[in-house]
Amino acid sequence: MANIHERAELHKTIWKIANDLRGSVDGWEFKAYVLGSIFYRFISENICDYIRSLMAEIGQPDFDYAATPDIQAENIRRKMVEEKGYFILPSQLFQNIVKTCDRDENLNEHLSSIFRSIEASAIGTDSEDDLRGLFSDFSVDDTKLGSTVIKRNQLLAKVLKTVSTMDLGSRYDDTQNDTFGDTYEFLMQMYASEAGKSGGEFFTPQQVSELLARLASWHNPGIQKVYDPACGSGSLLLKFAKTIGKENEHLKYYGQEVNPTTYNLCRINMFLHNVNFDNFDIRLEDTLLRPQHMQDAPFDAIVSNPPYSLKWDGKENPILMNDPRYAPAGVLAPKSAADLAFTMHMLWHLSERGTAAIVEFPGVLYRGGDEKKIRQYLIQNNYVDCVIQLPANLFFGVGIATCIIVLKKSAKTDSKVLFIDASKLFTKNGNKNMLLPEHQDKIMQLFQARKDEQYLAKLVSNDDILENDCNLSVSAYVEQEDTREVINIEEVNASLESLIAEGTALNEKIAKIVKELGE
Repeated sequence: MANIHERAELHKTIWKIANDLRGSVDGWEFKAYVLGSIFYRFISENICDYIRSLMAEIGQPDFDYAATPDIQAENIRRKMVEEKGYFILPSQLFQNIVKTCDRDENLNEHLSSIFRSIEASAIGTDSEDDLRGLFSDFSVDDTKLGSTVIKRNQLLAKVLKTVSTMDLGSRYDDTQNDTFGDTYEFLMQMYASEAGKSGGEFFTPQQVSELLARLASWHNPGIQKVYDPACGSGSLLLKFAKTIGKENEHLKYYGQEVNPTTYNLCRINMFLHNVNFDNFDIRLEDTLLRPQHMQDAPFDAIVSNPPYSLKWDGKENPILMNDPRYAPAGVLAPKSAADLAFTMHMLWHLSERGTAAIVEFPGVLYRGGDEKKIRQYLIQNNYVDCVIQLPANLFFGVGIATCIIVLKKSAKTDSKVLFIDASKLFTKNGNKNMLLPEHQDKIMQLFQARKDEQYLAKLVSNDDILENDCNLSVSAYVEQEDTREVINIEEVNASLESLIAEGTALNEKIAKIVKELGE
């Protein structure tokens, strides 16, 4: 795998190419074509490498699937779908299509047919849900690409040609080679940054994802299932794939997403990180109203950055009051802010030994009404393990400082909540703030020590929190360091006396000069 510097240079080059390529097409809309082409290239090369490795086992290490006649390739269709989740005929492979794409007058039709064929290869199999609609955002006839078929095909050909030249690697058996996945996430981050708030809705910065994964996995052995009920592009789940997943190849990833485009991005992201179809289950639905994984619960680790202050049915839907996820608190999150509804949903899905790390909007920590009653329920039942105040301006489209709430059930060893103030642990990165590894390490050190540290951490009993109006704001418990300059009164008085003396002497000189002028 390329070192950090080489990867950074590769990413800069790829972003410049992708940006130059789109011309007048809006970047947020154009992302589907660049990211979709990268995915198309990946699954094409991946299946070729997989077949080559199988043939090497029977003494044919130089077997070239891309040069195999389609009729002969049909013999392994069933095996590939069972093991890889999809099948691609040699004539449909990215590397074969790209050879003639700039001369193909029917490129749009050919691509559309290929994408339908790839998705159809999984129909009636265990991977059908994982493949369905993966290419739906890759619209080959979108007039935004060009006013005529010829112009659209020219741009599509440029995209394919450009993606074919990207140095992304392809060795199937090299588990350290995650250039495809890294590049995909990098491009998503850049498109999200460019799109502002609309992009930030589905993308959690990598350093925050890393911190959530570390919090949820610490002292949490034997994690078998990871869950994110608002999974976006899957960046939180995939932090586990890059850490625990490399030690436990059977780790399973569960997620739910309400936005169809983002749902596709997440599934594609899973494939690009070599998470096999039978190891992930990503569903498209409204998590709060139609949860899709209650039969798969409980989960050992939950990580999530749910939407802030989302409007939902709340009390207007009487069925929700009896929903086993929300009923224990006795009240529902307000209609105008579903933040704590997501929290209750995750608590219900959490195993007794598990840990949930959730990004929250600060208002849920101190507001009154039904939100206070939900906090009271969480505190009285000793579910809140830790609250961490994050720096401001970490997320795309959100300048306000957010926080992390860590929930546990029977895994807690005391009846207290640890409050950590990490608001000053960041470095500037352009117009955003960033958690460097040393900042994450400091937060983890405080989290693991679970004791007071002046200006940074405070361990508070549940009883004291209940008496303090169930307030879970970090600022209510962690003392703020006074960074104002200390004033030495004696020095100030001495300075004043000196100034007065100088003023008196100056006045005497002026009076003398005036007197001399008068004479």
